[in-house]
Formats: sequence, C-alpha cells, structure tokens
Amino acid sequence: MSNYFSQQTFQFLTQLANHNDKEWFNEHKQDYEKFVREPALAYISEMQSWIKMISPYYEAIPKKMGGSLMRVYRDVRFSKNKAPYKTNIGIQFRHEIGKDVHAPGFYLHIEPGNSFLGVGSWHPAPDALKAYRDHIVTKPGPYQDAIEHQPFAECYQMTGNSLQRAPKGFDAEHPLIDEIKRKDFIALTPVSDQFIVADDLPEQTARLFGRAQPLQRFLCEALGLRF
Repeated sequence: MSNYFSQQTFQFLTQLANHNDKEWFNEHKQDYEKFVREPALAYISEMQSWIKMISPYYEAIPKKMGGSLMRVYRDVRFSKNKAPYKTNIGIQFRHEIGKDVHAPGFYLHIEPGNSFLGVGSWHPAPDALKAYRDHIVTKPGPYQDAIEHQPFAECYQMTGNSLQRAPKGFDAEHPLIDEIKRKDFIALTPVSDQFIVADDLPEQTARLFGRAQPLQRFLCEALGLRF
C-alpha cells in the first residue's frame, strides 16, 4: 500500500465521474478525505524538501484550502457543464510570488488513465505573456536550450494555445516566431496510474520536475523573479 495515492484513489475518481452530484459526494465525503485529500496532503508535505532542491523560491503548501492542493469544486459560472466537482486531482507547486494557477509552477494532474506532470506558465496574464515573448527575443539562445536540452525534450512536450499570426509588435520572420506565438508556456509529460500509486512518488515527480529547471528559470527571469 502506497503512503500516498492508491487504486482506491482512482476508483473514487471514476465513481465521482459517474455520480457527479452533491448528494453522492456528501454520502462519500469520508472516501474523498481518505483516498484523495489525506494522501494529497501527505504527498505535498513530503514534496516540501524536494521542491526546494529544484528552486528555493517555489513552495509546497500542505493546506486543505489555499495551498498546493486545488479545490475539488468546479467554477461553473461560465461553463455549460454544470457538474459541481472536478473528476481529477490537481496539485500545483508555484513560485512564492505567484498568487494563482497562472504563475510559473510545477503541476501534478491525477486522473484515471490520463495523469500527467506539467511545468511552466498556463494562461499567463497579458503583461506576463508579453514579458515571456520579449525575453525570447532578447535571449533566443537560452530559451531554445531550455526547450531542446535532452533531459527536458526526451519526456516533455510543449503544448497549449497559440496565436495564428505573429503578435503585434513582433517580427513574423523571427526564427522562433512559433514560440513567440504561444499563449501558454507549458509542457506536459504523461505518467501511468502505476507511477501515481508508487511509494516513491515524491522523488520520481521531483526528478521529472527537475528536468524543467532551465524553462522555469527562463520564465522567472522574464518576470524579474528569483529562481
């Protein structure tokens, strides 16, 4: 039995996807605590020392609310899908300056058959996005090294949304224009259910997060943040 997540974690998430309503969730609140929240907080606690090895300015905060564990409740205000609960576990370790999920960070997504690690900056605010693009123009070499160096490239894939055309004020002929067009500066690597339930999950996730140090450093530099 893992010290962190287990097959029961995946079973709970699968059942939640099939019964995504308040009545079922309230009846199974103890299962949520036992198989989701408690193991997540144990994992986050263990990650505190590992994250500091990657960067002393990133944080793992094991709190029930307002820490590294993301809320189970979906924001349904602007969504056609009114299901109240997320059917995945989201855990984010972000920069100490970061106020929300859009800050540069390391992310663990747990979902039956669709778990992954994410690194970088998702849906950054317009000023942060411009800072990233400007930094690529100023330092194209370090950016290219960050996304092409072997430890990163052999497992991570840059992804997310991009513009169709060059953003205003940027040269459409720039050799890295496809990177400058990005609206998200994120990269993902898929992991198996077995990876998630392993006893050494903190160490293994830290090893994979560590491969993205150059990208995180670049994004922090662009925003004037310490790494």
